[in-house]
Amino acid sequence: MNEATPVPPPRHRGIYLLPNLVTTGAMFAGFYAIIASIGGRYTDAAVAVFFAAVLDGLDGRVARLTGTQSEFGVQYDSLSDLISFGLAPALVMYTWSLSALKDFGPLWGKLGWAAAFIYAACAALRLARFNTQVGVADKRYFQGLASPAAAAVCMSFVWSVDKSGLPGSEFCFVTPVIMLVVGLLMVSQFRYFSFKSLPMDERGRVPFRWIVGAVLLLALLILDTARVLLAGFTVYLLSGPAWTVWLAARQRRARRGAA
Repeated sequence: MNEATPVPPPRHRGIYLLPNLVTTGAMFAGFYAIIASIGGRYTDAAVAVFFAAVLDGLDGRVARLTGTQSEFGVQYDSLSDLISFGLAPALVMYTWSLSALKDFGPLWGKLGWAAAFIYAACAALRLARFNTQVGVADKRYFQGLASPAAAAVCMSFVWSVDKSGLPGSEFCFVTPVIMLVVGLLMVSQFRYFSFKSLPMDERGRVPFRWIVGAVLLLALLILDTARVLLAGFTVYLLSGPAWTVWLAARQRRARRGAA
């Protein structure tokens, strides 16, 4: 008599403390960024968003390591991301720079808050699309710029300028362009490398050159954290369109060769 095939236990739908506590910490960091920007502490606000990004990268790993994954955690993490990487960067950019546009007239003032809203709406759309593609999309790539990376571009710009002692009002005609470009890239079809699967050798180990690169990156971050983050995330932001153009050109050459 054949033994019955064991049926895997159903996915637990309860609420676990540890991973959701990390998610709550990320949401608190985003909320603190909003409060700090209202008080004029823009560097603190930018650092808080980066702290939220670190915690956002930890909560999923904590859940997998402890076997405490749940549907509640997935949805809670998405709502936390909307606050930390959607609303917080939009409001920080508005209080820091975009609000200065109202000094040039009512129409310019509306442009300021419209740019902030478009960014926040694109972040919400990006997160909703990501949730519907879980388990279907290739985990090696993101479709569109991920919301933590989008927030990092905006906040590293705020951090770099504020560190230089310049007021955000001097960049009020630049920040709407940044918000619109970053927001639209979040909902674009460009593919971005997710860094969820690093290249490894046949023994499953990370190559030595990656360790050397990590040490060099750490040294650069110590020297000038704000500007290194701005340069790095700007390159990452441009990598999606550049990669798409390169793939399209290669496909055209392949079709011509086949013809």
